[in-house]
Amino acid sequence: MSQPASPLPDRGPSGRRTAKGSLSSTAAKRVERPAPLRQVVYEALAELIINRTLEPGQHLVEADLAEYLGVSRQPVREALQRLQSEGWVDLRPAQGAFVHLPTDEEADQLLSVRGVLEAHSAKLAAGNAKPEDIRRLWELQQAGVDALHEEDTEGLVAANAALHAFITELSGNAVLAELIGLVDRRVRWYYTPIARPRGRDAWNEHDELIHAISDGDVDAAERIMAKHTERTRQAYHERPEAPRS
Repeated sequence: MSQPASPLPDRGPSGRRTAKGSLSSTAAKRVERPAPLRQVVYEALAELIINRTLEPGQHLVEADLAEYLGVSRQPVREALQRLQSEGWVDLRPAQGAFVHLPTDEEADQLLSVRGVLEAHSAKLAAGNAKPEDIRRLWELQQAGVDALHEEDTEGLVAANAALHAFITELSGNAVLAELIGLVDRRVRWYYTPIARPRGRDAWNEHDELIHAISDGDVDAAERIMAKHTERTRQAYHERPEAPRS
């Protein structure tokens, strides 16, 4: 008994496989699909955790989150499982889900690594920056100063992240950018409670850093960024709600 033909694509005149029943040129463009609901819910919950609308240690009730986001409980459940695998949420047997409560050791490890990566990023940026790049750095600096004057914590966090991200971009090192990108969200999470207390000092340090990058002084840029990120690490440990020994 002969076997049914396998549904392989047809081959064109060149011998290459083509879609069975050739498609017209007007049908060749793929329709962009919206992100799956579970991805949208994951991103929404992650951002609520990062900006501390959902605070460390807070109990996360699926039904409440589903109602807040206007979705069913299933994508919320899937999102919480993913957040748990990434260390943002703790799932406790018979108790439910809770926003992860970071230890000082976890913060210290991440902020220390971030300092090493960003110091090297600043050094490379100082060697690469063009006049238009410097203008953009000053624009980002002004956005942070404006947020500081308005006592806008969310704006401060966003401006700080944008400035550091642009310096990373100026480094021209794709591997470095990828590594810094891996810790960016968690850095924002740790930075949120200290953004305003750290505010004026942080943006004065940014000012000094931009001048070093503008001057092409790679050693100064590296040194200033290292000092800047170290002061941020110290400020996190000295924040008002930090546990006392």
